[in-house]
Amino acid sequence: MKIAVLTSGGDAPGMNAAIRAVVRASLHYGFEVYGVLDGYKGLLEDRMILLNHDAVSGLLTKGGTFLGTARLPEFKDEAVREVACKNLKERGIEALIVIGGDGSYRGALALGKLGIKCIGIPGTIDNDIVGTDFTIGFNTALTTIVDAIDKLRDTSTSHQRCSIVEVMGRRSGDLALYAGICGGAEFIITPENPINKKKIIERMKEFKETNRRHAIIVVTENQFNVHELAKEITEASGFASRATVLGYIQRGGQPVPEDRILGSRMGSYAVDLLSQNIYGCCVGIRDSRMIHLPFVNVLDQERPKNDLYPLLDKIS
Repeated sequence: MKIAVLTSGGDAPGMNAAIRAVVRASLHYGFEVYGVLDGYKGLLEDRMILLNHDAVSGLLTKGGTFLGTARLPEFKDEAVREVACKNLKERGIEALIVIGGDGSYRGALALGKLGIKCIGIPGTIDNDIVGTDFTIGFNTALTTIVDAIDKLRDTSTSHQRCSIVEVMGRRSGDLALYAGICGGAEFIITPENPINKKKIIERMKEFKETNRRHAIIVVTENQFNVHELAKEITEASGFASRATVLGYIQRGGQPVPEDRILGSRMGSYAVDLLSQNIYGCCVGIRDSRMIHLPFVNVLDQERPKNDLYPLLDKIS
């Protein structure tokens, strides 16, 4: 069997670990494996490289994706997908492993309808994929955010300030939730746990009256303008507030051990499935066990609310 692997959408630490595992597991089964450069864009432009054992040596500790990634909105066009499919078939490649988020999964599902055996691996720092407890990159991004919060607390305490920290997450508040708990945040604002300005301002007034030195608020991106919120809190409570948007720094850096292991397990498991002629699905991890689900059971499904949210009322 000839297999291709690509990374698509936003990069995530641990993607290289997954690619490495795909390659080495493929060689274990005697499969030939190709790396597609720059995601679906490279697939459309027929830019692929043959990968061997040495080609992925040393990748385990590197962040980002050595294959590169790019967004390709045109892939929604059936004619574009047919060209990509033709490129794979002309090389004799019958299976494709796609590492990315839900947009990447949609591309894989579409290629599956054209006769390509596709497997999806969840690679996104947002942890917003249905059917898996964790996605590749989440734990590394979380570590970066917690480190930033710890540093911000030092300067907030020195100046008696409230620090509002905006983190990534898109539709999911998991990064803010986990980082807020780890960082001892007073408030965690996410799509699942929306803002309560009145409660925040009252708490900041209390802090001001009792001479509390600092406060931390962690917010998922795109909820509101955090700089305007900081100004409003300052004016309404008298407790000085500043906003920090962490941005793309959250995506970078060496993957933490959890993501190196998760990427390795998921990459190897995806090849195991293909060796059993199982495809049209995405892999995940539940209760520390590897699982796989059909793409249709994952896409357009709502993730259940994280069971850590009840903890906030007790410890914040």
